[in-house]
Amino acid sequence: MKQHIYIFDGISLSPSVSEKLALGEVEKKLSAKGLDPASYRLDIYKKSVDARHKNEVKLVYSVSVRPVSDTDSHKDIFQRMGARVLETGKFEISFGQEKMNARPLVVGMGPAGMFCALILAENGYAPIIIDRGDCIGDRVRAVSKFYKSHVLDTDSNIQFGAGGAGTFSDGKLLTRINDPKCAYVLETFRRFGAPEDITVKAKPHIGTDVLRGVVDNILNHIKDLGGEVIYRCKLTGLQETSNGVVAHTTRGSFDCSCVVLALGHSARDTYGMLIENNFNIVPKPISVGVRIEHKRARIEEALYGKYAGNKALGAAEYTLSDTKGQRGVYTFCMCPGGEVVAAASEEGGVVVNGMSSYARDGENSNSAVAVSVRVDDYESINGSLVLGAIDFQRRIERSAFAAGGGEYSVPVQTVGDFMKKIAVSEPRDVMPTYMGGNNFKVASMDNVLPPFVTESLRYGLASFDKKIRGFASDTALLSGAETRTSAPLRILRGEDMRAIGKGNIYPCGEGAGYAGGITSAAVDGIKVALAIAAKYRPIG
Repeated sequence: MKQHIYIFDGISLSPSVSEKLALGEVEKKLSAKGLDPASYRLDIYKKSVDARHKNEVKLVYSVSVRPVSDTDSHKDIFQRMGARVLETGKFEISFGQEKMNARPLVVGMGPAGMFCALILAENGYAPIIIDRGDCIGDRVRAVSKFYKSHVLDTDSNIQFGAGGAGTFSDGKLLTRINDPKCAYVLETFRRFGAPEDITVKAKPHIGTDVLRGVVDNILNHIKDLGGEVIYRCKLTGLQETSNGVVAHTTRGSFDCSCVVLALGHSARDTYGMLIENNFNIVPKPISVGVRIEHKRARIEEALYGKYAGNKALGAAEYTLSDTKGQRGVYTFCMCPGGEVVAAASEEGGVVVNGMSSYARDGENSNSAVAVSVRVDDYESINGSLVLGAIDFQRRIERSAFAAGGGEYSVPVQTVGDFMKKIAVSEPRDVMPTYMGGNNFKVASMDNVLPPFVTESLRYGLASFDKKIRGFASDTALLSGAETRTSAPLRILRGEDMRAIGKGNIYPCGEGAGYAGGITSAAVDGIKVALAIAAKYRPIG
Protein backbone atom coordinates (compact mmCIF):
# COMPACT_ATOMS: atom_id res chain seq x y z
CA MET A 1 0.00 0.00 0.00
CA LYS A 2 1.31 3.45 -0.96
CA GLN A 3 2.51 5.58 1.94
CA HIS A 4 1.20 9.14 1.99
CA ILE A 5 2.38 12.27 3.78
CA TYR A 6 -0.48 14.31 5.22
CA ILE A 7 -0.55 18.05 5.87
CA PHE A 8 -2.57 19.80 8.58
CA ASP A 9 -2.84 23.51 7.77
CA GLY A 10 -3.92 26.59 9.68
CA ILE A 11 -2.48 26.05 13.17
CA SER A 12 -2.26 29.59 14.53
CA LEU A 13 -0.03 30.42 17.53
CA SER A 14 1.48 33.45 19.22
CA PRO A 15 5.07 34.19 18.09
CA SER A 16 6.09 34.12 21.75
CA VAL A 17 5.44 30.38 22.15
CA SER A 18 7.40 27.38 20.91
CA GLU A 19 6.59 25.89 17.52
CA LYS A 20 6.48 22.51 19.26
CA LEU A 21 2.98 23.46 20.37
CA ALA A 22 1.89 23.19 16.72
CA LEU A 23 3.06 19.57 16.72
CA GLY A 24 1.19 19.04 19.99
CA GLU A 25 -2.05 20.31 18.42
CA VAL A 26 -1.80 17.67 15.70
CA GLU A 27 -0.94 14.95 18.21
CA LYS A 28 -4.22 15.79 19.96
CA LYS A 29 -6.11 15.48 16.66
CA LEU A 30 -4.60 12.03 16.05
CA SER A 31 -5.37 10.79 19.55
CA ALA A 32 -8.97 12.02 19.28
CA LYS A 33 -9.43 9.75 16.25
CA GLY A 34 -7.87 6.73 17.94
CA LEU A 35 -4.54 7.03 16.11
CA ASP A 36 -1.32 6.57 18.06
CA PRO A 37 0.91 9.69 17.55
CA ALA A 38 3.97 7.47 18.13
CA SER A 39 3.17 5.69 14.86
CA TYR A 40 3.81 8.88 12.90
CA ARG A 41 6.61 11.34 12.36
CA LEU A 42 5.44 14.92 12.81
CA ASP A 43 7.37 17.92 11.41
CA ILE A 44 6.79 21.60 10.74
CA TYR A 45 6.03 21.72 7.02
CA LYS A 46 5.36 25.43 6.46
CA LYS A 47 5.39 28.56 8.59
CA SER A 48 3.96 31.97 7.73
CA VAL A 49 3.21 35.27 9.45
CA ASP A 50 -0.36 36.54 9.81
CA ALA A 51 0.01 40.29 10.42
CA ARG A 52 -3.48 41.38 9.41
CA HIS A 53 -3.96 42.71 12.94
CA LYS A 54 -0.66 44.19 14.02
CA ASN A 55 -1.23 43.85 17.76
CA GLU A 56 -2.41 40.26 17.36
CA VAL A 57 0.30 38.95 15.05
CA LYS A 58 0.27 35.17 14.71
CA LEU A 59 2.54 32.51 13.29
CA VAL A 60 0.53 30.07 11.19
CA TYR A 61 1.92 26.54 10.89
CA SER A 62 1.34 23.57 8.64
CA VAL A 63 2.39 20.22 10.11
CA SER A 64 3.34 17.15 8.09
CA VAL A 65 2.42 13.67 9.31
CA ARG A 66 4.32 10.68 7.91
CA PRO A 67 3.54 7.06 8.91
CA VAL A 68 6.57 5.41 10.52
CA SER A 69 5.76 2.05 8.94
CA ASP A 70 5.70 1.30 5.21
CA THR A 71 1.94 0.72 5.30
CA ASP A 72 -0.73 3.40 5.39
CA SER A 73 -4.33 2.32 5.88
CA HIS A 74 -5.82 5.50 7.29
CA LYS A 75 -6.07 7.85 4.31
CA ASP A 76 -9.84 8.21 4.66
CA ILE A 77 -9.53 9.09 8.34
CA PHE A 78 -6.92 11.79 7.64
CA GLN A 79 -9.03 13.30 4.89
CA ARG A 80 -12.08 13.42 7.17
CA MET A 81 -9.88 15.24 9.70
CA GLY A 82 -9.22 17.94 7.07
CA ALA A 83 -5.68 16.90 6.17
CA ARG A 84 -4.47 17.01 2.60
CA VAL A 85 -2.07 14.67 0.83
CA LEU A 86 1.33 16.23 0.13
CA GLU A 87 2.47 16.69 -3.46
CA THR A 88 6.15 15.71 -3.34
CA GLY A 89 7.34 17.50 -6.46
CA LYS A 90 8.89 14.36 -7.92
CA PHE A 91 8.49 13.87 -11.64
CA GLU A 92 9.07 11.12 -14.17
CA ILE A 93 11.43 11.45 -17.14
CA SER A 94 10.56 9.77 -20.41
CA PHE A 95 13.48 9.16 -22.74
CA GLY A 96 13.15 9.40 -26.51
CA GLN A 97 15.00 7.27 -29.03
CA GLU A 98 16.43 9.86 -31.41
CA LYS A 99 20.23 9.93 -31.32
CA MET A 100 21.97 13.18 -30.46
CA ASN A 101 24.55 14.05 -33.11
CA ALA A 102 26.13 16.57 -30.75
CA ARG A 103 25.74 17.80 -27.19
CA PRO A 104 22.89 20.13 -26.22
CA LEU A 105 23.77 23.79 -25.64
CA VAL A 106 22.10 25.88 -22.93
CA VAL A 107 22.50 29.64 -23.35
CA GLY A 108 22.25 31.45 -20.03
CA MET A 109 23.14 30.56 -16.42
CA GLY A 110 20.13 32.02 -14.65
CA PRO A 111 17.73 29.68 -12.83
CA ALA A 112 16.07 28.52 -16.08
CA GLY A 113 19.35 27.64 -17.76
CA MET A 114 20.91 26.14 -14.63
CA PHE A 115 17.99 23.84 -13.85
CA CYS A 116 17.64 22.82 -17.48
CA ALA A 117 21.34 21.96 -17.65
CA LEU A 118 21.21 20.24 -14.24
CA ILE A 119 18.38 17.89 -15.28
CA LEU A 120 20.12 17.14 -18.57
CA ALA A 121 23.44 16.50 -16.83
CA GLU A 122 21.92 14.23 -14.19
CA ASN A 123 20.33 12.12 -16.93
CA GLY A 124 23.34 11.57 -19.17
CA TYR A 125 23.12 14.37 -21.77
CA ALA A 126 26.41 16.14 -20.92
CA PRO A 127 25.19 19.65 -21.79
CA ILE A 128 27.30 22.69 -22.54
CA ILE A 129 26.10 25.78 -20.69
CA ILE A 130 27.39 29.24 -21.62
CA ASP A 131 26.95 32.77 -20.34
CA ARG A 132 28.20 36.11 -21.58
CA GLY A 133 29.16 37.05 -18.01
CA ASP A 134 31.65 35.76 -15.45
CA CYS A 135 31.77 33.06 -12.81
CA ILE A 136 30.52 34.10 -9.37
CA GLY A 137 33.85 35.33 -8.00
CA ASP A 138 34.80 37.34 -11.10
CA ARG A 139 31.27 38.67 -11.42
CA VAL A 140 31.28 39.98 -7.85
CA ARG A 141 34.60 41.70 -8.59
CA ALA A 142 33.22 43.19 -11.82
CA VAL A 143 30.25 44.68 -9.96
CA SER A 144 32.52 46.01 -7.20
CA LYS A 145 34.75 47.63 -9.83
CA PHE A 146 31.71 49.25 -11.46
CA TYR A 147 30.63 50.70 -8.14
CA LYS A 148 34.09 52.21 -7.59
CA SER A 149 34.99 53.33 -11.12
CA HIS A 150 31.54 53.90 -12.66
CA VAL A 151 32.83 52.07 -15.75
CA LEU A 152 30.24 49.46 -16.71
CA ASP A 153 31.16 46.02 -18.04
CA THR A 154 28.23 45.37 -20.38
CA ASP A 155 28.80 41.61 -20.36
CA SER A 156 29.40 40.95 -16.66
CA ASN A 157 27.23 42.91 -14.26
CA ILE A 158 24.16 42.56 -12.03
CA GLN A 159 22.15 41.20 -14.98
CA PHE A 160 24.65 38.85 -16.66
CA GLY A 161 26.84 36.05 -15.33
CA ALA A 162 26.57 32.89 -13.25
CA GLY A 163 23.18 32.69 -11.55
CA GLY A 164 21.62 35.45 -13.67
CA ALA A 165 20.00 38.56 -12.21
CA GLY A 166 18.85 36.56 -9.18
CA THR A 167 22.43 36.31 -7.88
CA PHE A 168 22.25 39.99 -6.92
CA SER A 169 18.79 39.93 -5.36
CA ASP A 170 17.00 38.80 -2.25
CA GLY A 171 16.91 35.26 -3.60
CA LYS A 172 13.14 35.07 -3.20
CA LEU A 173 11.63 31.69 -4.05
CA LEU A 174 7.97 32.58 -3.61
CA THR A 175 5.94 32.00 -6.77
CA ARG A 176 2.31 32.22 -7.82
CA ILE A 177 2.47 29.22 -10.15
CA ASN A 178 0.87 26.02 -8.90
CA ASP A 179 3.21 23.29 -10.08
CA PRO A 180 4.48 20.34 -8.01
CA LYS A 181 7.94 20.97 -9.49
CA CYS A 182 8.20 24.04 -7.25
CA ALA A 183 8.79 21.68 -4.32
CA TYR A 184 11.56 20.00 -6.30
CA VAL A 185 13.19 23.39 -6.97
CA LEU A 186 13.19 24.28 -3.27
CA GLU A 187 14.60 20.90 -2.30
CA THR A 188 17.30 21.17 -4.98
CA PHE A 189 18.39 24.59 -3.74
CA ARG A 190 18.54 23.15 -0.21
CA ARG A 191 20.52 20.17 -1.48
CA PHE A 192 23.15 22.50 -2.92
CA GLY A 193 23.58 24.64 0.17
CA ALA A 194 20.54 26.88 0.66
CA PRO A 195 19.24 27.24 4.23
CA GLU A 196 17.15 24.35 5.56
CA ASP A 197 14.23 26.66 6.28
CA ILE A 198 13.50 27.45 2.62
CA THR A 199 11.41 24.29 2.50
CA VAL A 200 9.46 25.44 5.57
CA LYS A 201 8.87 29.18 5.18
CA ALA A 202 5.77 30.23 3.27
CA LYS A 203 7.86 33.04 1.77
CA PRO A 204 11.24 31.36 1.32
CA HIS A 205 14.36 33.31 0.44
CA ILE A 206 18.04 32.45 0.18
CA GLY A 207 19.75 35.85 0.32
CA THR A 208 22.33 37.01 -2.18
CA ASP A 209 25.25 36.09 0.08
CA VAL A 210 24.17 32.44 0.36
CA LEU A 211 22.80 32.14 -3.18
CA ARG A 212 26.23 32.76 -4.71
CA GLY A 213 27.60 29.63 -3.09
CA VAL A 214 24.54 27.62 -4.14
CA VAL A 215 25.00 28.70 -7.78
CA ASP A 216 28.67 27.67 -7.68
CA ASN A 217 27.72 24.27 -6.27
CA ILE A 218 25.11 23.60 -8.96
CA LEU A 219 27.42 24.59 -11.81
CA ASN A 220 30.27 22.52 -10.37
CA HIS A 221 27.93 19.54 -10.09
CA ILE A 222 27.02 19.92 -13.78
CA LYS A 223 30.73 19.80 -14.60
CA ASP A 224 31.26 16.77 -12.37
CA LEU A 225 28.57 14.95 -14.36
CA GLY A 226 30.31 15.58 -17.67
CA GLY A 227 28.77 18.91 -18.57
CA GLU A 228 30.81 21.90 -19.67
CA VAL A 229 30.48 25.41 -18.20
CA ILE A 230 31.85 28.28 -20.29
CA TYR A 231 31.94 31.91 -19.17
CA ARG A 232 32.47 35.09 -21.19
CA CYS A 233 30.78 33.40 -24.12
CA LYS A 234 28.02 35.43 -25.81
CA LEU A 235 25.66 33.98 -28.40
CA THR A 236 25.90 35.95 -31.66
CA GLY A 237 24.09 33.76 -34.20
CA LEU A 238 22.19 30.53 -34.84
CA GLN A 239 22.29 28.41 -37.98
CA GLU A 240 20.02 25.39 -38.32
CA THR A 241 21.40 22.35 -40.13
CA SER A 242 20.15 18.90 -41.01
CA ASN A 243 21.96 17.54 -37.94
CA GLY A 244 20.94 20.19 -35.44
CA VAL A 245 22.12 23.74 -34.83
CA VAL A 246 25.39 25.63 -35.18
CA ALA A 247 25.63 28.26 -32.45
CA HIS A 248 28.00 31.12 -33.19
CA THR A 249 29.50 32.81 -30.13
CA THR A 250 32.26 35.20 -29.16
CA ARG A 251 34.32 32.10 -28.32
CA GLY A 252 33.82 30.21 -31.55
CA SER A 253 31.08 28.05 -33.02
CA PHE A 254 29.44 25.00 -31.44
CA ASP A 255 27.77 22.13 -33.24
CA CYS A 256 24.74 21.26 -31.11
CA SER A 257 21.91 18.77 -31.24
CA CYS A 258 19.66 21.51 -29.83
CA VAL A 259 19.91 24.94 -28.25
CA VAL A 260 18.06 26.21 -25.17
CA LEU A 261 17.59 29.99 -25.12
CA ALA A 262 17.52 30.85 -21.41
CA LEU A 263 18.67 34.39 -22.09
CA GLY A 264 17.32 36.36 -19.15
CA HIS A 265 15.20 39.48 -19.53
CA SER A 266 18.04 41.89 -20.40
CA ALA A 267 19.73 40.27 -23.43
CA ARG A 268 18.61 42.99 -25.81
CA ASP A 269 21.34 42.51 -28.40
CA THR A 270 20.54 38.80 -28.54
CA TYR A 271 16.85 39.65 -28.93
CA GLY A 272 17.86 41.81 -31.89
CA MET A 273 19.71 38.89 -33.48
CA LEU A 274 16.66 36.65 -33.07
CA ILE A 275 14.39 39.27 -34.63
CA GLU A 276 16.75 39.56 -37.61
CA ASN A 277 16.61 35.77 -37.95
CA ASN A 278 12.81 35.81 -38.19
CA PHE A 279 11.97 34.19 -34.88
CA ASN A 280 8.31 34.49 -33.97
CA ILE A 281 8.45 37.11 -31.22
CA VAL A 282 5.62 39.25 -29.87
CA PRO A 283 5.62 42.19 -27.44
CA LYS A 284 3.99 41.69 -24.07
CA PRO A 285 2.92 43.92 -21.18
CA ILE A 286 5.46 44.86 -18.51
CA SER A 287 5.62 47.16 -15.48
CA VAL A 288 7.94 50.07 -14.73
CA GLY A 289 8.39 52.37 -11.79
CA VAL A 290 10.73 53.15 -8.91
CA ARG A 291 12.29 51.68 -5.80
CA ILE A 292 10.97 52.97 -2.49
CA GLU A 293 13.09 52.85 0.67
CA HIS A 294 11.94 53.05 4.28
CA LYS A 295 13.64 52.44 7.60
CA ARG A 296 13.29 48.71 8.25
CA ALA A 297 12.35 49.33 11.89
CA ARG A 298 9.42 51.53 10.85
CA ILE A 299 8.03 48.95 8.46
CA GLU A 300 8.23 46.39 11.26
CA GLU A 301 6.47 48.76 13.67
CA ALA A 302 3.75 49.46 11.11
CA LEU A 303 3.13 45.78 10.40
CA TYR A 304 3.95 44.03 13.67
CA GLY A 305 3.05 46.64 16.30
CA LYS A 306 4.16 45.48 19.76
CA TYR A 307 5.74 42.39 18.20
CA ALA A 308 8.23 44.44 16.16
CA GLY A 309 11.72 43.01 16.55
CA ASN A 310 10.48 39.53 17.53
CA LYS A 311 13.07 37.18 16.04
CA ALA A 312 10.49 34.47 15.43
CA LEU A 313 8.74 36.75 12.94
CA GLY A 314 11.84 37.82 11.01
CA ALA A 315 12.06 41.03 9.00
CA ALA A 316 8.67 42.39 8.01
CA GLU A 317 7.53 41.91 4.42
CA TYR A 318 4.66 43.40 2.49
CA THR A 319 2.90 42.91 -0.83
CA LEU A 320 0.60 45.71 -1.92
CA SER A 321 -1.53 46.33 -4.98
CA ASP A 322 -4.30 48.61 -6.22
CA THR A 323 -6.24 48.04 -9.42
CA LYS A 324 -8.91 50.71 -8.93
CA GLY A 325 -7.06 53.46 -10.76
CA GLN A 326 -6.50 53.85 -14.49
CA ARG A 327 -3.46 51.55 -14.21
CA GLY A 328 -2.62 48.73 -11.86
CA VAL A 329 0.02 49.65 -9.27
CA TYR A 330 1.77 47.08 -7.12
CA THR A 331 4.88 46.42 -5.05
CA PHE A 332 7.34 43.88 -6.35
CA CYS A 333 10.51 42.17 -5.10
CA MET A 334 10.36 43.54 -1.57
CA CYS A 335 13.78 43.37 0.11
CA PRO A 336 13.62 43.67 3.92
CA GLY A 337 16.83 45.03 5.40
CA GLY A 338 18.30 45.30 1.92
CA GLU A 339 19.78 47.81 -0.48
CA VAL A 340 19.01 49.30 -3.87
CA VAL A 341 21.49 48.07 -6.47
CA ALA A 342 22.79 49.48 -9.75
CA ALA A 343 21.43 46.98 -12.28
CA ALA A 344 22.37 48.63 -15.59
CA SER A 345 23.59 46.41 -18.42
CA GLU A 346 23.87 49.03 -21.17
CA GLU A 347 26.06 52.11 -21.24
CA GLY A 348 24.23 55.36 -20.62
CA GLY A 349 21.32 53.88 -18.67
CA VAL A 350 20.44 53.74 -14.96
CA VAL A 351 18.44 50.76 -13.71
CA VAL A 352 17.61 49.97 -10.08
CA ASN A 353 16.79 46.69 -8.40
CA GLY A 354 16.73 45.36 -4.85
CA MET A 355 19.07 43.01 -2.98
CA SER A 356 19.38 41.68 0.55
CA SER A 357 21.45 39.15 2.42
CA TYR A 358 20.04 36.10 4.18
CA ALA A 359 20.07 37.95 7.53
CA ARG A 360 18.02 40.86 6.12
CA ASP A 361 19.50 43.08 8.81
CA GLY A 362 20.27 46.28 6.89
CA GLU A 363 18.94 49.63 8.09
CA ASN A 364 16.56 50.12 5.14
CA SER A 365 13.90 47.99 3.49
CA ASN A 366 13.01 48.56 -0.13
CA SER A 367 10.71 47.34 -2.87
CA ALA A 368 9.74 48.22 -6.40
CA VAL A 369 6.56 50.21 -6.84
CA ALA A 370 5.55 49.40 -10.40
CA VAL A 371 2.83 50.53 -12.81
CA SER A 372 1.30 48.35 -15.51
CA VAL A 373 2.40 49.09 -19.08
CA ARG A 374 0.26 47.88 -21.97
CA VAL A 375 1.41 46.82 -25.40
CA ASP A 376 -0.36 49.82 -26.92
CA ASP A 377 1.97 52.07 -24.91
CA TYR A 378 4.85 51.04 -27.19
CA GLU A 379 5.75 52.83 -30.42
CA SER A 380 7.00 50.77 -33.36
CA ILE A 381 10.68 50.96 -34.28
CA ASN A 382 11.34 50.22 -37.96
CA GLY A 383 7.91 48.65 -38.13
CA SER A 384 8.57 46.39 -35.13
CA LEU A 385 6.50 46.71 -31.96
CA VAL A 386 8.92 44.28 -30.28
CA LEU A 387 11.79 46.70 -30.86
CA GLY A 388 9.45 49.41 -29.63
CA ALA A 389 8.93 47.50 -26.38
CA ILE A 390 12.69 47.35 -25.80
CA ASP A 391 13.01 51.02 -26.73
CA PHE A 392 10.31 51.93 -24.19
CA GLN A 393 12.49 50.53 -21.38
CA ARG A 394 15.69 51.98 -22.81
CA ARG A 395 14.35 55.53 -23.09
CA ILE A 396 13.36 55.49 -19.41
CA GLU A 397 16.78 54.18 -18.40
CA ARG A 398 18.55 56.91 -20.38
CA SER A 399 16.29 59.55 -18.83
CA ALA A 400 17.28 58.21 -15.40
CA PHE A 401 20.96 58.40 -16.38
CA ALA A 402 20.54 62.04 -17.43
CA ALA A 403 18.49 62.97 -14.37
CA GLY A 404 21.18 61.46 -12.14
CA GLY A 405 23.82 63.67 -13.71
CA GLY A 406 25.70 60.91 -15.54
CA GLU A 407 28.30 58.38 -14.36
CA TYR A 408 25.48 56.03 -13.27
CA SER A 409 24.48 58.11 -10.26
CA VAL A 410 20.85 57.50 -9.39
CA PRO A 411 18.11 60.15 -9.40
CA VAL A 412 16.31 60.23 -6.04
CA GLN A 413 13.29 62.12 -4.75
CA THR A 414 11.61 62.11 -1.38
CA VAL A 415 8.03 60.90 -1.41
CA GLY A 416 6.95 64.24 0.08
CA ASP A 417 8.46 66.12 -2.86
CA PHE A 418 7.15 63.60 -5.38
CA MET A 419 3.59 63.98 -4.15
CA LYS A 420 3.92 67.80 -4.33
CA LYS A 421 5.57 67.62 -7.80
CA ILE A 422 8.73 69.39 -6.66
CA ALA A 423 12.33 68.20 -6.26
CA VAL A 424 14.11 70.32 -3.68
CA SER A 425 14.61 68.17 -0.56
CA GLU A 426 17.84 66.32 0.08
CA PRO A 427 17.38 62.85 1.60
CA ARG A 428 17.15 62.89 5.38
CA ASP A 429 16.21 60.21 7.84
CA VAL A 430 15.96 57.60 5.04
CA MET A 431 19.30 57.71 3.21
CA PRO A 432 20.01 56.12 -0.19
CA THR A 433 21.71 52.72 -0.29
CA TYR A 434 22.41 52.69 -4.07
CA MET A 435 26.13 52.22 -4.85
CA GLY A 436 27.09 52.56 -1.20
CA GLY A 437 24.87 55.59 -0.62
CA ASN A 438 27.10 58.26 -2.12
CA ASN A 439 26.11 58.30 -5.77
CA PHE A 440 22.79 60.08 -6.10
CA LYS A 441 21.27 63.35 -7.26
CA VAL A 442 17.97 64.91 -6.25
CA ALA A 443 15.74 64.96 -9.32
CA SER A 444 12.11 64.77 -10.36
CA MET A 445 10.75 61.36 -11.29
CA ASP A 446 8.52 63.26 -13.72
CA ASN A 447 11.69 63.78 -15.79
CA VAL A 448 12.43 60.05 -15.71
CA LEU A 449 9.12 58.27 -16.21
CA PRO A 450 6.17 58.83 -18.57
CA PRO A 451 3.31 60.94 -17.16
CA PHE A 452 0.91 57.99 -16.94
CA VAL A 453 3.45 56.18 -14.76
CA THR A 454 4.13 59.03 -12.34
CA GLU A 455 0.44 59.87 -11.94
CA SER A 456 -0.33 56.22 -11.26
CA LEU A 457 2.53 56.07 -8.75
CA ARG A 458 1.07 59.03 -6.86
CA TYR A 459 -2.30 57.32 -6.74
CA GLY A 460 -0.69 54.03 -5.65
CA LEU A 461 1.44 55.59 -2.91
CA ALA A 462 -1.61 57.31 -1.42
CA SER A 463 -3.52 54.01 -1.55
CA PHE A 464 -0.69 52.03 0.05
CA ASP A 465 -0.33 54.60 2.84
CA LYS A 466 -3.84 53.67 3.93
CA LYS A 467 -2.77 50.03 4.20
CA ILE A 468 0.62 50.58 5.84
CA ARG A 469 0.77 53.72 7.93
CA GLY A 470 3.76 55.83 6.92
CA PHE A 471 4.31 54.12 3.56
CA ALA A 472 4.01 57.50 1.81
CA SER A 473 5.76 59.45 4.57
CA ASP A 474 7.56 62.61 3.46
CA THR A 475 11.02 61.19 4.12
CA ALA A 476 10.56 57.85 2.36
CA LEU A 477 12.83 57.80 -0.67
CA LEU A 478 12.26 56.99 -4.34
CA SER A 479 15.03 55.89 -6.74
CA GLY A 480 14.60 55.42 -10.47
CA ALA A 481 14.19 53.70 -12.68
CA GLU A 482 12.86 50.17 -12.15
CA THR A 483 12.44 48.83 -15.70
CA ARG A 484 13.52 45.19 -15.64
CA THR A 485 10.57 43.63 -13.84
CA SER A 486 10.13 41.17 -16.73
CA ALA A 487 10.96 40.64 -20.39
CA PRO A 488 9.02 42.96 -22.72
CA LEU A 489 8.53 40.17 -25.25
CA ARG A 490 7.76 36.50 -25.72
CA ILE A 491 9.58 34.11 -28.06
CA LEU A 492 6.72 31.94 -29.24
CA ARG A 493 7.02 28.18 -28.79
CA GLY A 494 4.76 25.19 -29.38
CA GLU A 495 3.53 22.47 -27.06
CA ASP A 496 6.79 20.61 -27.73
CA MET A 497 8.59 23.63 -26.19
CA ARG A 498 10.41 24.38 -29.46
CA ALA A 499 10.42 27.83 -31.06
CA ILE A 500 7.64 28.07 -33.63
CA GLY A 501 9.06 27.74 -37.12
CA LYS A 502 12.47 26.65 -35.82
CA GLY A 503 13.69 23.09 -35.46
CA ASN A 504 15.71 22.28 -32.38
CA ILE A 505 15.68 25.62 -30.55
CA TYR A 506 13.93 25.87 -27.19
CA PRO A 507 12.99 29.30 -25.73
CA CYS A 508 13.06 29.07 -21.96
CA GLY A 509 12.49 31.02 -18.77
CA GLU A 510 11.91 34.64 -17.93
CA GLY A 511 13.90 36.02 -20.85
CA ALA A 512 11.73 34.11 -23.31
CA GLY A 513 8.57 35.40 -21.66
CA TYR A 514 7.54 32.21 -19.82
CA ALA A 515 8.39 32.92 -16.18
CA GLY A 516 8.57 35.68 -13.60
CA GLY A 517 11.06 34.98 -10.82
CA ILE A 518 13.61 32.43 -9.67
CA THR A 519 11.28 29.51 -8.93
CA SER A 520 9.02 29.82 -11.97
CA ALA A 521 12.08 30.23 -14.23
CA ALA A 522 13.65 27.11 -12.71
CA VAL A 523 10.42 25.17 -13.26
CA ASP A 524 10.35 26.27 -16.90
CA GLY A 525 13.95 25.10 -17.28
CA ILE A 526 12.92 21.69 -15.94
CA LYS A 527 10.03 21.52 -18.42
CA VAL A 528 12.34 22.25 -21.34
CA ALA A 529 14.84 19.63 -20.16
CA LEU A 530 12.03 17.06 -19.96
CA ALA A 531 10.95 17.97 -23.51
CA ILE A 532 14.49 17.44 -24.79
CA ALA A 533 14.76 14.12 -22.94
CA ALA A 534 11.43 13.01 -24.43
CA LYS A 535 12.90 13.46 -27.91
CA TYR A 536 16.48 12.22 -27.51
CA ARG A 537 18.13 9.30 -25.79
CA PRO A 538 21.04 10.07 -23.46
CA ILE A 539 24.52 10.43 -24.94
CA GLY A 540 26.76 7.36 -24.72
